Amino acid sequence: MIQEPGNILVVDDEKHVLNTVGICLDSLGFKTTLCSKPQEVLALLKNEAYDLAFVDLKMSPLDGMEILAEIKLHSPATSVIMMTAHGSIENAVEAIKRGADFYLQKPFSFEELKVFVLNAWEHYQLRREVRELRSQIAATKGSDEFVTRNRDMLSQLDLATRVSDSTMSVLIEGESGTGKELVAQQIHRGSSRGEKPFVKVNCAAIPEQLLESELFGHVRGAFTGAVKDRQGRFEIADGGTIFLDEVAEITSSTQVKLLRVLQSKEFERVGESTPRKVDVRVIAATNRNLDEALKEGTFRQDLFYRLNAIRIKLLPLRERPEDIPILIQHFLNKFSEGRTFNVSPEADKVLRAYRWSGNVRELENVVQRAVLLAGNGTIDLIHLPDEVRNAGDRPTQSLSLEEVEKLHIKRVLQHAKDYDDAATILGIDRATLWKKRKKFNL
Repeated sequence: MIQEPGNILVVDDEKHVLNTVGICLDSLGFKTTLCSKPQEVLALLKNEAYDLAFVDLKMSPLDGMEILAEIKLHSPATSVIMMTAHGSIENAVEAIKRGADFYLQKPFSFEELKVFVLNAWEHYQLRREVRELRSQIAATKGSDEFVTRNRDMLSQLDLATRVSDSTMSVLIEGESGTGKELVAQQIHRGSSRGEKPFVKVNCAAIPEQLLESELFGHVRGAFTGAVKDRQGRFEIADGGTIFLDEVAEITSSTQVKLLRVLQSKEFERVGESTPRKVDVRVIAATNRNLDEALKEGTFRQDLFYRLNAIRIKLLPLRERPEDIPILIQHFLNKFSEGRTFNVSPEADKVLRAYRWSGNVRELENVVQRAVLLAGNGTIDLIHLPDEVRNAGDRPTQSLSLEEVEKLHIKRVLQHAKDYDDAATILGIDRATLWKKRKKFNL
């Protein structure tokens, strides 16, 4: 007996064949629909989905080829088995070309039919599993796409796409949570290196004394605890891409060695003097202003120019308020697991009013939390963290004129379609709006 009851349609205008196949399928535990009139198949297909269909080739008034075409049109996922008498093999092969999966030659014994059915069922299950996996992969890829309708961001993403298939280094600037790693992954996937390794290094998360070893590797005995040779991230990424997140945190001595890799494509492991060659595309990211780091002398100018071949700047979420509604919906789709969620007007208002210091990552976490708490399918204020709920509560009294202006511009930016729309609402030109945004850090 099969563990999962499949749904099978059998179409044959010979009653004894129809009954024999039906008895066999019933004995194996399948749900079976028997049809002796081929002209009734279309109505059956409209009312029910079938996993397998056994179809006789020679029938009247519709033959098996016509039934095959109807099944492929109305139920393309159904596996079709053509039943054909001896001497009609050429027709059976033609049916395979038109989309049938197997053909079964008459006459057949009861035991032969049982073996055939089980094999056909196994094939169908494997094919269905492949379809589901492909669907999951597609959904995963879709969830990793950068979600925005902000024109400045779309321009930056277009730049990332255009430079993907080059060897030039890329520097991505943006606050934490704006999607720097996501853009780096998209650049890598869009390049000829897409099938090669994509190696991530968070330079701020690795202690200063270990970062050089982490990047370039070490040999046994190079330092206390180095009990064996170890590859660094650059070697692991050979042929692919290395993503250096928070690159501004690298110390001066490591900056020199990174510059060498960018210039000559070679490095040395810690504790050895033999140069090693490597072919790696470097994508760096930072949440700091590197122009200021250059002025302060904490970041090498020559390294900056090497990394800055292509510069991509990602806006914080507060500067693209038009993205908040579509991001909320995106994360609802991601975390809802097939359920339907709505956002109440009150919750929507505070979600739009909140400043989102943690940017898209913070918004994602808030929506995921709300989905877990909102059992009735409606996300309300009670499902949001305190800091988000209180976003619109700040009183306007006792504020300076400058603070009131900043608060008003911020609220207009959050609700306007774009910067042109915001400038129109405020009664100023786009250049003045840009200056005020810069002044108020909006």
